[in-house]
Amino acid sequence: MKKILVTGGVGFIGSHVTISLLEKNYNVVIADSFLNSSKSFYIRMIELINSINPLLKKNISFYEGDIRNSYFLEKIFIDAKKEDNCIEGVIHLAGLKAVKESVKHPLNYWDCNLIGAIRLLNAMKKFNCHSLIFSSSATIYGKNQNLLIQENSDINPINPYGFTKATIEFMLHNLFESDLQKWRIANLRYFNPIGAHNSGLIGENPKGVPNNVFPLINKVASREIKKLKIFGNDWNTKDGTCIRDFIHIMDLAEGHILALEYLLKMKNSKFLNLNLGTGNPTSVLELVETFQNINNVKVSYDFANRREGDVERLVADNKLAKETLNWEPKRKISDMCIDGWKWHLNNKNFC
Repeated sequence: MKKILVTGGVGFIGSHVTISLLEKNYNVVIADSFLNSSKSFYIRMIELINSINPLLKKNISFYEGDIRNSYFLEKIFIDAKKEDNCIEGVIHLAGLKAVKESVKHPLNYWDCNLIGAIRLLNAMKKFNCHSLIFSSSATIYGKNQNLLIQENSDINPINPYGFTKATIEFMLHNLFESDLQKWRIANLRYFNPIGAHNSGLIGENPKGVPNNVFPLINKVASREIKKLKIFGNDWNTKDGTCIRDFIHIMDLAEGHILALEYLLKMKNSKFLNLNLGTGNPTSVLELVETFQNINNVKVSYDFANRREGDVERLVADNKLAKETLNWEPKRKISDMCIDGWKWHLNNKNFC
């Protein structure tokens, strides 16, 4: 049974990726500092694992710590080696990820995201682990005017968060070229993951005030917040609000599994950049209206000034991911709204 390290494995994306890995019979090691997650949420993950198959629980192990600590990271690899089941691949999800926060606190983002990646890569190199899935982002494309953004579109981030992701991608390419016989790397450029596992047991669980639109929609619908702020109604779009490519978190998780399996099957080195999005444009206002209609709730909103670091349109050309991985996003915006609302209703104390 292949052992995979998932950094940030208790976060929104990490929790869903971890569950998907376990269901595919991988042995999963989670490293998480709880900077963007919580111990109570990890307990909820274990509940979900037990509900799927109690035997899967023996295939998961957890290490609490910061990946910027080299000793912490090396212990994970050493322990795996002692068990005669070395870590064969890494899915690197740990890091800070809020655009607005990155504009206010850029040094935090450079420190956490870049230094964390460097420490992780050093540990992987030391323990001869050369297969990596990196959690990148569509924010690296910046103000791209293409209707569908391709992987060869210009890299031109406009906020510190996007710059950290782009810089790590460049660093990974340098590493790949330094030894063309070893490294197998896939940069997965996410667009806008929302929704939740259909069990309602895990979902997006932001600490403090949410930065992403979907948790805010949930909180307004449940009357925890009076109104949603939509940043700008004067963008050059059909309804004046930003256009995004929303993808169900489970479609995103499945993309990770297929990317990992693709790399692990490779006999030679490989470097991939892949967009993970649906290719379907949805405005923020359309998302709000779909959420209201499908869940029969009211989401009050006001328009606010444009937010620093935002772009008008981000929609994926996902042909390369489809062709390379035989991956297809299956779930609709309505599914994302139903599953995300179910999670929030069942777990207000976690949200």
